[in-house]
Amino acid sequence: MARVSAQASVKSESGGASLLSIGQVLARLNPEFPDLTPSKLRFLEERQLISPARTESGYRKFSPADLTRLRFVLTMQRDHYVPLKVIRGYLDELDAGRQPVLPGGSTQAPSMLSGERKYTRDELIREAGATVMLMGDAITASLIVPADVFGDEALSVLRALVELQRSGIEPRHLRGFRGAAERELGLIESALIPVARRKDASSRAKAAELAKEIAGQLEIVRGSLIRSALSKL
Repeated sequence: MARVSAQASVKSESGGASLLSIGQVLARLNPEFPDLTPSKLRFLEERQLISPARTESGYRKFSPADLTRLRFVLTMQRDHYVPLKVIRGYLDELDAGRQPVLPGGSTQAPSMLSGERKYTRDELIREAGATVMLMGDAITASLIVPADVFGDEALSVLRALVELQRSGIEPRHLRGFRGAAERELGLIESALIPVARRKDASSRAKAAELAKEIAGQLEIVRGSLIRSALSKL
């Protein structure tokens, strides 16, 4: 499989940089993607999403371009719940020199060149334009998990809560969202039982990917139901 070269956000200026071992790749990406493991890397290679070089002894070696491509795949999965087959189709089109539309309708890929920003509680409140009380209410309603530092997802949620509050919707009105999320988790866990019974590393990696794909499909159905209900107002 060819390397991505047609779009700056999914390529890397590798120059003459040395290749990386699996251990070095994990060391660089685990701060952003803690669930990334050697078995998951092999799984993504099996699905032809990455294609590292091999030494004469058969060891995998990753270029900076491989690393950037891998970061793109993992981000599209984690942040946008895009199925692997859809990501692969997008990358195949990109490799062929075309400018495909990203899942979600954009031709501009998110930048993969820097990690997720981290925020202290005060920084998160300031960046979101929220109040200390709103932040506290969001944590009480289990909409944001309490922590010492927060990521971009927490920022997106808090910004949404700021906008909802302007329409009179408070975090306490959204307590049911946590219960709904837990029910969806139960559906996903039930669907994964056949795969989860197998204890080998490859099966665990497949289960993790399948869980994300199912979550993405549930998101589509939920969004459709809401849009359908809104059309009747």
